[in-house]
Amino acid sequence: MKFSIITVTYNSSLTLADTLSSVSSQDYPDIEYILIDGGSTDSTLELINSSARVDQLLSEPDAGIYDAMNKGIKRATGDVIGFLHSDDIYAQPDVLSCVAERFKRSNLDALYGDIVYFQNNAGRDVVRKYRSHRFAPNMIGWGWMPAHPSLFLKRHVYETYGLFKTDYKIAGDYEYVARIFHANLLKYEYLPEVLVKMRMGGVSTGGLSNSIILNQEVLRACRENGVPTNWFKILSKYPAKLLDAIFQN
Repeated sequence: MKFSIITVTYNSSLTLADTLSSVSSQDYPDIEYILIDGGSTDSTLELINSSARVDQLLSEPDAGIYDAMNKGIKRATGDVIGFLHSDDIYAQPDVLSCVAERFKRSNLDALYGDIVYFQNNAGRDVVRKYRSHRFAPNMIGWGWMPAHPSLFLKRHVYETYGLFKTDYKIAGDYEYVARIFHANLLKYEYLPEVLVKMRMGGVSTGGLSNSIILNQEVLRACRENGVPTNWFKILSKYPAKLLDAIFQN
């Protein structure tokens, strides 16, 4: 089983070295690593070119993060596709080995796990944990999705359901989850392990204005995919997330 891991970058020189090192440290032998760069003007490309682990590099302007992610998918040749963003790292060197074992054992279409958020120090300063255990197809209308950096999909899923919609600003990954999981036709499993450490400060953790845009797009994603929902359902996830955070500490 071959993995295609896609990292999307743009002026990511302050964090990308950790991401590159994280992929290089994986003990799984069959990894295709694809870098899609939006035309960086800092030292991002120098970092990429100095890494022996990168298999494909495309650097050109794009129409946003989902356009860049689509470019990576189109270039992927692996059996399983995963995304590791340019400020994220894998939690352990055996993450992809564990994911591969579960895919093979259960003949899966999709697998997802948990993530933790950190501030700095290469993932040692953990701020909070996002557990994907609440997700199921019937919870999409309640605003729940697997942590996207922990979601691995067989390439045929993208071939069947298409690519990300590029007119979403923040919740294009949510829309994609709604699209592929709503009919409950995929064979999937939840792996109750932290797979990815995600640095705080990204677009999905960018404050109140981004949260408003996110929830507006979540509502739109549900409506476009025939998922029954309303504002009460979508906002009800926040008390549950707060309780999770309290009991984790």
